[in-house]
Amino acid sequence: MSGVPERSPAGAPHGAADGALPDQGMRGPASQDKGSDNWPLWSILVVDDEPGMRNFLVKSLAPRCSAVFEAGSAEDGEAIVRSTHVDLIILDIALPGRNGVGWLKDLREQGFSGHVILITAFADLDTAIESLRAGASDFILKPFRVPQILNAVKHCHESSRLARENFVLRHTLSSRPEAAVGLIGDSTLMRDLCRALTRVAGVQSTVLLQGESGTGKELAARALHNLSPRAQGPFVPVNCASMSPELMEIELFGHAKGAFTGATRAREGLFYYAQGGTLFLDEVADLPLPLQAMLLRALEDRMIRPVGSEKQLPVNVRIVAATNRSLTEAVAAGSFRKDLYYRLQVVELTLPPLRQHKEDIAALVQHFMQQLTPSLGVEPLKITPADLAYLAQYDWPGNVRELRNLIERSLILGALNVSALYSVGQGAKSNAGRMAADAGPTTDLHTLEKQHILAVLESVQGDKTQAAHLLGISRRTLERRCAEWTGTP
Repeated sequence: MSGVPERSPAGAPHGAADGALPDQGMRGPASQDKGSDNWPLWSILVVDDEPGMRNFLVKSLAPRCSAVFEAGSAEDGEAIVRSTHVDLIILDIALPGRNGVGWLKDLREQGFSGHVILITAFADLDTAIESLRAGASDFILKPFRVPQILNAVKHCHESSRLARENFVLRHTLSSRPEAAVGLIGDSTLMRDLCRALTRVAGVQSTVLLQGESGTGKELAARALHNLSPRAQGPFVPVNCASMSPELMEIELFGHAKGAFTGATRAREGLFYYAQGGTLFLDEVADLPLPLQAMLLRALEDRMIRPVGSEKQLPVNVRIVAATNRSLTEAVAAGSFRKDLYYRLQVVELTLPPLRQHKEDIAALVQHFMQQLTPSLGVEPLKITPADLAYLAQYDWPGNVRELRNLIERSLILGALNVSALYSVGQGAKSNAGRMAADAGPTTDLHTLEKQHILAVLESVQGDKTQAAHLLGISRRTLERRCAEWTGTP
């Protein structure tokens, strides 16, 4: 494209007509080009006292961005920034009244965290250095061509994207290794769940995941994200039960500079960092009622208001929520808003407890062994059919998470540490009773233990020393058990 002419000579008149009024200075994008060529759906403010330059920039940017505002002075631009969310400012240095560098310094002092590209026809090295020190993202000399300004805008957007991704990596609230993999299991229940997740992933509706603790609700949320059109965006998990209500509001929505004591600068919240991606609200039933109202408003309006700010910010986020409690009971008890419940459960999926799909235990054990042995630096265990049959008798109140913990502990100890399943006091007794009931009227915990020990002895050709090591007990204890069963040592 052709370049633009240099700016008018200094001293040219700049009447009121030259600068667009704040409430008249927005031009929307051409709908057919909106977001094309991977362009950011950003709102941009162009501040220049020359109408020709403003028109040139607006025409270049409007087809590619969500909105372009224009102003002819820093004062008009400041009025727009106070009332409207702006992601990027393209700012002329030589303005009537307050110059661009001076206003940029004020913007940073006021907590504006967006990008600023400075443009000028009159510049030297000192001016460029002063501009960058003031917080400019880029510095462009007039005259310039369209590709120059477009590349500068893209660079700013890429910088913001990387900053969001780095924030998510640093602040991910769940860092379990299995969080990056898919759901494991070939049972009918798991196949049905995977089909449902695949179908739901392609739509933008909110999803409510229900299931007991440890069933893999975050894995399901990640699967929804990874299979969706938002897969290239961030996946931001937050545990609603892990922080106080006061911190939760700031964590979700961010805060303005000076919003409270110690808020020396503005900070974006998790809604901002999840832009273009998925925000996963785990344990959503623990959200206090005031925050439930704020979340409902954000879902309805797709706008958020940072703490202490007068401006609403647009958000483009898909919400996936999860709970291990009954939200219908919480609604009946008055601890959860009915309107928010209906808004979250547009699609509702339930993850089955492990006791309902025990046929997947073998695949899960194999998966966890492959996953954990490299990080632990140990050899995989030999798991026999008798071991798997023994594991299948257990009720798994902690579900898949409990099974993973058992495999990790067993790998560290060098033997399948099934005794750990019965070391939780009264809960072990009740669980043993359920196992005995599942196994039949003649099967109890002692019988299951005997079956497992005999299977281990058989696997090592009767070597009691090795069997005791694999069982995690002393040889003397093993011999005592054998004597009880056979009447001989």
